[in-house]
Amino acid sequence: MASLNVGNLGEYLREQRRTAQLTLRQLADAAGVSNPYLSQIERGLRKPSAEILQQLAKALRISAETLYVQAGILDQRDREEAEVRSVILADPSITERQKQVLLQIYESFRKENALTAPEQTGPSGAGGAGGTSGTGRTDDAQSDPQSNP
Repeated sequence: MASLNVGNLGEYLREQRRTAQLTLRQLADAAGVSNPYLSQIERGLRKPSAEILQQLAKALRISAETLYVQAGILDQRDREEAEVRSVILADPSITERQKQVLLQIYESFRKENALTAPEQTGPSGAGGAGGTSGTGRTDDAQSDPQSNP
């Protein structure tokens, strides 16, 4: 096979389709792709784009990131971050603007924690002296009773 993980992706898609009790035609229709194209993907003959993988994931009701990992598009260690983003983006109860704000806040917390990570691995392990706690505030702010709500 010419591309990385395409065969494994096809096998995985076939397994997910069968688990969902869908025929090839039903999944193709639900994902908006042709029956022959989906068949070629399942047999490892075609490498679908990220957009097609997303459509297939939606039709199968599975995480698109799972398919991205199977296809070699996304690294396994990035999966959790991508899943958080997917859940936020898929939530119908919040507006598009609210989704973007949540994603920006999430990214800022990830960056902050990446910068403070070496400080948090003291003798007591993660969450040691300094850095931030699970509340997102610095430990110094928490020790000042007037700064706590």
